[in-house]
Amino acid sequence: MTTHEPKQRKGIIELICGPMFSGKTTEFLRRLRRKSFANQKVLIFKPSLDTRGEQSKVMSHDGEELPSFVVTESSQILDYVHKEDVEDHCRLVVGIDEVQFFDRNIMQVILEISEQGINLIVDGLDKDFKGDAFQNTDQLLVEADYVTKLQAVCTICGRDASFSQRLINGAPAKKDDPIVLIGAQDSYQPRCRTCWIRPQ
Repeated sequence: MTTHEPKQRKGIIELICGPMFSGKTTEFLRRLRRKSFANQKVLIFKPSLDTRGEQSKVMSHDGEELPSFVVTESSQILDYVHKEDVEDHCRLVVGIDEVQFFDRNIMQVILEISEQGINLIVDGLDKDFKGDAFQNTDQLLVEADYVTKLQAVCTICGRDASFSQRLINGAPAKKDDPIVLIGAQDSYQPRCRTCWIRPQ
């Protein structure tokens, strides 16, 4: 009779995605705060590329915030996680904010953390301003155990919005403009499919 060794439990990967101003960060912080209320240790990481607000915190547009570590390379996240002296990895949760701004190794980092039995909650834009899949989020849409896709409200007509319109001097950005431009309401608007103007 063959007996099977019990497999080590792997961590669950949750992805929260959508356009600008869809409430991704608010939902991200809400879930992580719930974990901390349940006496789980929460480690939050944000990319150094995201210079909005206070660097040592993840902050939502509606004022919610939690302390975070700022990293320049995704591999640094593993350094922080390995320092944690947690007997039961089920009690540790890793949050990764704005995943699209990390280098391409972030997917490997996420999978390695999951292999250790640690749950992850990740948020990010699913599409860039051109309407193309954003790096890292594209892979997570396939790999994540749970995906929550949020909608914003179109600033033109008020319908559900799933696109981010980048504006430069009030006009839609051109397709050859750089993908990454950190900004806020003066640079981006959420728009529905009808009101979104594809960059030319």
